[in-house]
Amino acid sequence: MNKVIVLGATSAIAQSTVQLLAARGASLYLVGRNPERLEAVATEARAKGAPRVHTEALDLDDLAQHEALVERAATALGGLDGALLAHGILGNQEAAQRSYAEAEKVLRTNFLSAVSLLTPLANRFEAQKAGTLVVISSVAGDRGRQSNYVYGASKGALSVFLQGLRNRLARSGVAVVTVKPGFVDTPMTADMKKNALFATPDKVARGIVRAADARKDEVYLPGFWGPIMFAIRGIPERVFKRMKL
Repeated sequence: MNKVIVLGATSAIAQSTVQLLAARGASLYLVGRNPERLEAVATEARAKGAPRVHTEALDLDDLAQHEALVERAATALGGLDGALLAHGILGNQEAAQRSYAEAEKVLRTNFLSAVSLLTPLANRFEAQKAGTLVVISSVAGDRGRQSNYVYGASKGALSVFLQGLRNRLARSGVAVVTVKPGFVDTPMTADMKKNALFATPDKVARGIVRAADARKDEVYLPGFWGPIMFAIRGIPERVFKRMKL
């Protein structure tokens, strides 16, 4: 990926990934809500060696802006051959199960806005018969759990959408990489008690770049989440529904 749009560029995982891409000489179009934090990420990317770095402050929940955003990025970089979708919110499960409005916020940010962004990006990459779409989903989407099923549903829907998109774009030479991190030590998980299962953003970022280079279909990060989720998916529903997870 040499000309990359990064959506949610101020998230911890995206920041680490941006610096790795910058060090490899990628040109970048960074999108996030906070202009000051966005510029700080851009400044570091330039220092790492990115030849061109553009920024745009935008709330990605504003779906009506997405098609024009992709056009602006392509114009600024002289084309696009990569995209990293890294924006998302954890939300509050208790609030979401009490109020549909709270649940909708999670679904809109994590699923609907991703679909809205991926549609023009996929169409562009399909037309040029090249490109790599890298999208951060989550292990939480592999099975619904009482502790975070609204967030999990948003990520599960995203993963299924990406499966279909991958199937559609495979014959056009476009890679669709689904990234499924487990627990990551970021501001989004600041209130969670940390344990040995938590990874650093830098470790996840390295895995993202490797997966993009290899044009992987789906990758769990760190890799030990693959067998963990295989086991969890295999628990019979009659047993799983009684478990406190």
